Amino acid sequence: MKRTFLIVLLIITTCFASATTITICEAGCDFQSIQTAVDSSKSGDSLFIKAGVYKEANIIIYKKSLHITGEDGTIIDTQNKGYGFSVEATDIIIKNLTLRNIKISYTKEYAGILLFKSYDFVIQNVTVENAFFGFLIQKSKDGEIRNNVISGQGTAEADSGNAIHLWHCENVRIINNDVRRMRDGIYLEFGNSSYIADNYSTENMRYGLHFMFSNDNIYENNIFEANGAGVAVMFSKRIKMFNNLFKRNWGTASYGILLKEINDAELKHNVFEDNTIGINADGTNRISYFENVFKNNGYAIKVHGACYDNIYTRNNFLHNSFDLSYSGKLNSNKFENNYWSNYTGYDLDKDGIGDVPYRPVKLFSYLVNRTPESIVLLRSLFIDIINFSEKVSPVFTPENLIDNKPLMHQASW
Repeated sequence: MKRTFLIVLLIITTCFASATTITICEAGCDFQSIQTAVDSSKSGDSLFIKAGVYKEANIIIYKKSLHITGEDGTIIDTQNKGYGFSVEATDIIIKNLTLRNIKISYTKEYAGILLFKSYDFVIQNVTVENAFFGFLIQKSKDGEIRNNVISGQGTAEADSGNAIHLWHCENVRIINNDVRRMRDGIYLEFGNSSYIADNYSTENMRYGLHFMFSNDNIYENNIFEANGAGVAVMFSKRIKMFNNLFKRNWGTASYGILLKEINDAELKHNVFEDNTIGINADGTNRISYFENVFKNNGYAIKVHGACYDNIYTRNNFLHNSFDLSYSGKLNSNKFENNYWSNYTGYDLDKDGIGDVPYRPVKLFSYLVNRTPESIVLLRSLFIDIINFSEKVSPVFTPENLIDNKPLMHQASW
């Protein structure tokens, strides 16, 4: 046993002793080309790229563990010729670089950095300007994408890619990135057990965040603002979304977040503000909506078919045109202890809970769903009358969809 340990220790020591740092610069160094330096390196080496503009594309790293670092002012201009880096390797670090002018293609997904079957990777402090795809990560795991800035100049979804795109990945941390003017800000497909936090995603043409078939992920402290259609969460299980801001996602087909075929998830302490629809739910089951804020939205929550056993507790509904829109007459969801700014009940025993139950679904929302043009009547006296009649004797809205314990004051946490 002792002999085996000594052999392993000797191998590790030898590897570290033989690792070197290779310096790349525009003039006066052994290497002026990044690709030449990569080809001359061995696994375990570090590459240091001095400040300057390097006009290179399709830098290939294959089966070598390299740590690549630039200094302030290190720019790689691909001149619209393809990828920046194309990597298939373990233990890869790329940081402190600027990549520019990634090629746009209608048949191939060119990216500033492509990682394929790469494990234990770090992409940090990288700026991608005029990007097609920013980072394209495929069949990789155990990585971190931190403190990067990615922006595009596309004018339509067809000529734009995604800023951070994960496909068949696992255990990836995406933290504190600024992504804007892309097709999707952050995209996951078959991306499991990942952590997405403290990112700012704005002005993207389609979604600020888009993920499908991706289970057991946590999203917290992100800002998704002024994107084409907000955030889409689809065909996934056991999702946790905490302390995110969904703001100014406004348009005829826009929402803060779309939940499509989501099961066993938790949404807590999120803010939905100034969206056409705060949450658009379709086929969601066993979701806990706890202590979220819905403020100044067209619809706070719009519930479509096949949404069962969801619990809405201690949420604040503040000055939305419609707090809740509901399709159908059946309800198996629970609304309790929420604050509704439209609530006009009283609290005689002063326990902070309204003595009169609150019915959040208005008949007018039912009419608008069927006849959108009727929205012009939103502030009319006639609408107040029909809403009151439906409240007294429900016919079109679910009879048992009631908050029996509405809060008299906003929930705080």
